[in-house]
Amino acid sequence: MSQPDPVCPLCQRPIPPGARSSLHHLVPKLRGGKGGPTVLLHQICHNEIHATLTEAELARDYASIDALRRHPRLARFIGWVRKRPPGFHSKTPGARRKR
Repeated sequence: MSQPDPVCPLCQRPIPPGARSSLHHLVPKLRGGKGGPTVLLHQICHNEIHATLTEAELARDYASIDALRRHPRLARFIGWVRKRPPGFHSKTPGARRKR
């Protein structure tokens, strides 16, 4: 019997075989997260997290999936991407954060 596809904890869509995906360190490696917990995300979801938040913001305020899902820009992104098929990928739709 085959295993079900993993589910992206950010958008809660399945990650089918062959879909672009990557591991996200909940605490960035450069901020003490090396060897810490990671989650498997769709690549588009991972890209949006890093386009939205700095490493410092991730470490300080967004080191959990629940916190990420509450961020206003990420919440809008999740609402948008949930309407796409599980294997969907595109360039990061929004503008990058202001540095």
